[in-house]
Amino acid sequence: MRNQSFNISSLASLPPLQRQAVLASLSEKDCLDLIHDWRFFARDNQIAPSGDWQTWLVLAGRGFGKTRTGAEWVREQIKAGRKRVALVAPTASDARDVMVEGESGLLSVCWAGDRSISGDMLGRPSYEPSKRRVTWANGAVATLFSAEEPERLRGPQHEAMWCDELAAWKYLRETWDMAMFGLRLGNDPRTIITTTPKPLPLVKEIAKDPTTVITRGSTFDNAGNLAPKFLKTVKEKYEGTRLGRQELNAEILDDLPGALWSRDEIDKKRVRAAPDMQRIVVAVDPSGTKGTGDDGDDIGIVIAGKGVDGRAYVLSDRTCKLSPAGWGRRAVEAYKEFEADKIVAERNFGGAMVEHVIRTTDDRVPYKEVTASRGKVARAEPVAALYEQGRVSHVGSFPELEDQMCQIAPEGFVGEGSPDRADALVWALTELMLGETETVAMILKKRHRT
Repeated sequence: MRNQSFNISSLASLPPLQRQAVLASLSEKDCLDLIHDWRFFARDNQIAPSGDWQTWLVLAGRGFGKTRTGAEWVREQIKAGRKRVALVAPTASDARDVMVEGESGLLSVCWAGDRSISGDMLGRPSYEPSKRRVTWANGAVATLFSAEEPERLRGPQHEAMWCDELAAWKYLRETWDMAMFGLRLGNDPRTIITTTPKPLPLVKEIAKDPTTVITRGSTFDNAGNLAPKFLKTVKEKYEGTRLGRQELNAEILDDLPGALWSRDEIDKKRVRAAPDMQRIVVAVDPSGTKGTGDDGDDIGIVIAGKGVDGRAYVLSDRTCKLSPAGWGRRAVEAYKEFEADKIVAERNFGGAMVEHVIRTTDDRVPYKEVTASRGKVARAEPVAALYEQGRVSHVGSFPELEDQMCQIAPEGFVGEGSPDRADALVWALTELMLGETETVAMILKKRHRT
């Protein structure tokens, strides 16, 4: 291939007959080289920009090909001679299942014939799950990290880093800070971020940084490689919606004007750990769904506690879409795991059905039934006021829950489906922090201010 009189990257631009003649003249080795030449097959927005940048931020919709873009970029870094690479994902299983073993992951894009620019044999790397590392024949190593454990990034040093789905990281800022402190080897350390965007403060900061270059792409850029039925479905259901603009077109949307919650407000009080708890409750917002096979909403399950400092702490989001037996078991398991005081559940769907599900799972669990005597917004307003007063902290990040919270406006919920997670949150914090008198007073106070 190196002896051909043309540049492989220009092959696609040749007239069809000339291109066919060139391809027919290739040896078997040349054909293998061509098949594994990413720059020949990739779209322009999947190739790293030229220039002196530190962070390449790939903001792209679902199905764009972000994973392939990230894996091929890491492969190019290894071929260029970099020896220490960090792979950071939302969870350890994401790092393994997507970044390394996925159909577009590192083990898939690298092949036996890979060589470095200097000619060293690289081959297909080996993966050692127990050591969280991928190793090439020349000694280059890519180490896997989870955003659930930012402290693991304290100490290791790297020349390059691939951060996948950064907007879904649980401990976003802590993980990013620890990772950047370790990006200190070589003369030109660089990072690629592949993510569907969310209007998080850190994402906005990275986007505005002068050392960042941004590539934007939509789901439809990769239409030729996606199932037509999938494209038809998402286009009909989500095109033009706020969720579609974010998940398909990869727009960084600002907070919804007038929403009861803002991301900045939530982010300011976010903590890594909670103090000792006075009380803990598991709140359930049932949907009436039969399970995973129907089109019903999720069953909101949120765990929250009141600390010894008198503040509320959101501890976990266990929302699911399971059969009654499945979500009942999940709620009871959360009750036991967090040593909660009781399970609180709304009765509007099915009346006594919810209590029956819980009692059937474990009849010893303390249970309290609550009834929605006011609309969703009226119930949410006093809880939103607690956030304004700085009396609530999220222990870690709960992206899907926070998305719903920030889409509840005075006129109602503007997102898709029902705000099941947010409803469960409201029940939990109302039980922990608000008596009926305080609830009414906070509603009146908030409405008077607006």
